[in-house]
Amino acid sequence: MKIPERDFFQTVYRMVRRIPKGKVATYGQIAALCGSPRAARTVGWALNALPHDQSEKIPWQRVLNREGRISILHRSATKELQAELLRSEGVYVELRDGNYWVDLRAFGWRPRTRIA
Repeated sequence: MKIPERDFFQTVYRMVRRIPKGKVATYGQIAALCGSPRAARTVGWALNALPHDQSEKIPWQRVLNREGRISILHRSATKELQAELLRSEGVYVELRDGNYWVDLRAFGWRPRTRIA
């Protein structure tokens, strides 16, 4: 059974809230933890649709692409802002070739089980 988009977005937001400070997850990882392993792009859409008043409650900055690269495409946030927020949480962010990178082996979140 397919989860309606609005409900899936709420599931994504609940999951992203669980990422600990100082850790990051990938879009695909969040999708899998939400029970939809092929919905990485939809996780990105959900975070892009995050209401401005919720952006301080839901740590959107902790979600990266599968390579550990900041790949934000948002109307009001920038890659630089995401890197700054991650650094303020103790995550080492490297600027390389005009892109911001995080070592997923060092900073990747590894929950023990699916949480959704």
